[in-house]
Amino acid sequence: METIKEILMQAENAAILGHIRPDGDCVGSCLGLKNYLAATAPQLKVQVYLEEFPEAFRFLKGADEVSHEPEDGNVYDLCIVLDASDRERLGAFDGYFAHAGRTVCIDHHITNTGFAQTTHVCPERSATSEVLFTLMEEDAIDEAAAECLYMGIVHDTGVFKHSNTSGETMRIAGRLMEKGIPFSRIIDSTFYEKTYRQNQLLGRALMESVLFMNGFCIFSAFRQKTMEFYQADPKDFDGIIDQLRVTKGVECAIFLYETASSEYKVSMRSNKIVDVSKIAAYFGGGGHVRAAGCTMAGSVYDVLNNLSRHIEAQLLEAGVL
Repeated sequence: METIKEILMQAENAAILGHIRPDGDCVGSCLGLKNYLAATAPQLKVQVYLEEFPEAFRFLKGADEVSHEPEDGNVYDLCIVLDASDRERLGAFDGYFAHAGRTVCIDHHITNTGFAQTTHVCPERSATSEVLFTLMEEDAIDEAAAECLYMGIVHDTGVFKHSNTSGETMRIAGRLMEKGIPFSRIIDSTFYEKTYRQNQLLGRALMESVLFMNGFCIFSAFRQKTMEFYQADPKDFDGIIDQLRVTKGVECAIFLYETASSEYKVSMRSNKIVDVSKIAAYFGGGGHVRAAGCTMAGSVYDVLNNLSRHIEAQLLEAGVL
């Protein structure tokens, strides 16, 4: 696997791209790489392109320099894609990928399609931020880059409690902490702290949640009219699926929100048995064994019925139904 230094050879400028609706690992890995390059390759012109991301992430160095809209005419020697499992997830920034002299994808999603010229995918790693750490020269990682990478790992491991957390994950997190980062503040301000609106939405999602399949599954859904009432957007739903997952007795949790008429963004989490990445991939999405998502058409009940068949098959195969 190439190191970051080897990836940069012969490049004079580079674009860094993440995926649509960027989460903590996406933002953390993109800004972590940007700050690392600023310290180790200051002659390289680097621009990060991401959709708007949560205000809580804006304390990271370089966040105010991110471009949130495509800019005409910019062509790069190198395009590095982080945390995106397929090309469609580049959204409006795909043009930078299409016209770059060389494309590299660094990721940890087992569903990665290998769409770049060079792909570094490590499904055993908890987060793309963790993969990036292994490709960097540790001594050259400064506090600014360490903050970003640590935040990325925190978000994709659910503060080190998801099953993707390994001993190596904890060791890397410890080495990042030794860079002097305010690790407690990063966790509280970007993971646990919620706005009043987010708390309202979480409360409503829990009150309206429904157990099904003998209590092995739980779901909650928001339709567009509910989202309009709260003036909510997708970032306001952070944490809902994870709270549904820890309902006692539940193996698989599903959260849906309507993105267009009869179109739903689906988030799935599981605890021990169900491989939700297989289900998401079947419906054109992707993710991890215990955390995955996709977009599906139909009513809420159409979506649930289609997902349920796949969940039920895995539970039957495991002998728990």
